[in-house]
Parts: sequence; structure tokens; C-alpha cells
Amino acid sequence: MKTNDDITYLEKIANISHDYYLTKLSIGEISEKYKLSRYLISRYLDDALEQGLVKITINAPQERNFELEKKFRQLFPIKNIFIIKDSENPSLKNENVIAFAAKHIQSLIENSQVVGMAWGDTVYRVIDAFSAKVKEDLVFTQFIGENMKYKSAAGSGRMVEKAAAKYSAQFVTIAGPLYIVNNQARELLKKEPAFNRAGNLIKKLDLIFCGIGTLSSIESIPAWNENKSIIFPGVNFKNVAGMLYGRPYNIDGQFLNLADDKVFGSNIKSILSVPRRIAFTNSKFKARAMLGALRGRLLTDIIIDESIAQRILMEAGRD
Repeated sequence: MKTNDDITYLEKIANISHDYYLTKLSIGEISEKYKLSRYLISRYLDDALEQGLVKITINAPQERNFELEKKFRQLFPIKNIFIIKDSENPSLKNENVIAFAAKHIQSLIENSQVVGMAWGDTVYRVIDAFSAKVKEDLVFTQFIGENMKYKSAAGSGRMVEKAAAKYSAQFVTIAGPLYIVNNQARELLKKEPAFNRAGNLIKKLDLIFCGIGTLSSIESIPAWNENKSIIFPGVNFKNVAGMLYGRPYNIDGQFLNLADDKVFGSNIKSILSVPRRIAFTNSKFKARAMLGALRGRLLTDIIIDESIAQRILMEAGRD
């Protein structure tokens, strides 16, 4: 059982580690700040590693298949296509896409003020792979409502909070569910003070990053699955190739519910005007969904691996 002295000591070495690794103070500067010798500062930094308060990860660069990327750019009207070479080690196959996505997104966050996020296990893992940084003028926000996975760490609200923690930044959630079927209620809720800050921020988005979904992402949530026909009136679910920004779209990248859109949050016109919209997947079951997104120019950046790229070409050849 830890004593108060133990907790105070852990807090001290955590603060010193924060100053050294994140604030980038020198050992001399930290020594002056805490009125401790350089020897003690060095020892505390070593203790932080031993205690697991600090973890250092060295990520080797992920190799890309430039020839396949060139072929994709010739076939699809998207400039930023990143195809990661499949690893010879099966256990690293999925991790390469995650690691590359984390680096690429963080490079874009450097020049961003407002970042919009969706949800999901892959998004969770990408955020987990972020390097810790400090950017206090940054805000992470939901741009569409809560997906109702309240008990999941990969739910909407938890995602923005987790990303913000990586940057010591702010985060904003949306006070409302992803879908509101009553049109008047949906519009009135946007006028409530609880939505004001998120509503203002989503007009200023510099960047959106998300996974790419299929109809199963809706079917996995009972409230949505039981009311699919009400949430997506007139939509033939056999025509759904994928789900993006909370909306279903077909194999040509055409959204199927815009005539009667029940999504609470940013509309499609506003979303498609965001300068950078990034999606990534390491699932072979998302190839058809990614093909539709590529054809419809629903994204500005995609990150996939070679095996998924080949499946996308196979799907394209069937049409």
C-alpha cells in the first residue's frame, strides 16, 4: 500500500519528467526550478522510467508501396493516398497502419487549431500511438452527436478526451445523440446553450480524422438497429457500401439519406468543406466501404495497407 510520501514522490518525478520530455527544459533548468542537484534530477528521470511513469517508444518508419499509391491516384481523384507495405511479421501487420496514421495525423495537428473526431476501436488505437505533446491552443471536438457507446472506451466522448490528454489541450463534446429523428426537435436542440460551443467550433474545423464504417457499426447498437428504417427513411440497405460521418453511402460514394438527414451535428456540406479529412482502416472487411469513399471524394487522405489496397482493386473490377 502506497503511503502519502510515496504518492508525493511519484508526483514529483512525474512533474520533473513532464518538464524534461514535454516542455523540453534542460536538466540545468529543471535543477534550478526545483532547487535540486543535476544528479538528483537525472536519478529522478531514471526512476520515472523504472516506475512506468514514462514510456519511451521508438517507431521504425513504415515502408510504403509507392507504385501502388501511384496506381490509386490514377484511378481515384484523391491526392493523399498512403499504402503501407504488409509486414512479414503477421503480428505487426495491423500495427503498421496504426503507427503511420498516428504520425501523419500528428504532423497535420501541428498546424491545426480545431480537430474533429469520430469514434471506434481503430481511432482509439491511433490516439494511443500518438506521441505526447503540449499544444494548449488546440481543441479536439465531436462534430456529430454521441454514438451511445457510453460504456466503451472507444465511444464518442471518450475519444476527444483521450486525444486532448495527449496534447494537454482542450476538448468539447456534443450534448446530444448521433441521430434525432424528430426534425423540429433536432433543430431546436442546436439552439440550446449546451450546444453553443460545439456548434461554433465545428464551423472552424481544420481537420477531421476517423475510421471508416459499415452498416454493422449501426447494427451493433440496439437503439439504432431497431429503428434503422426511421433513422434512414427510404434507404435501401442493400445499397449501403459504407458509413462515414454518421451517414450511409453507396459504392459510388453517394450519400443515401441527405434528403431526410437525421444526424445531429455538422451537415455534409460543412464536413466536405473541411480542408483535411482523414480515414484509415486495417480491416479487409472495409475494402468496399473504402472504395465508395474513394470514388465519392469523401476524404482527402486515406491510409491502408497493401492487402486492403488489392481488395479494393478487386472490388472495383467487379463493377
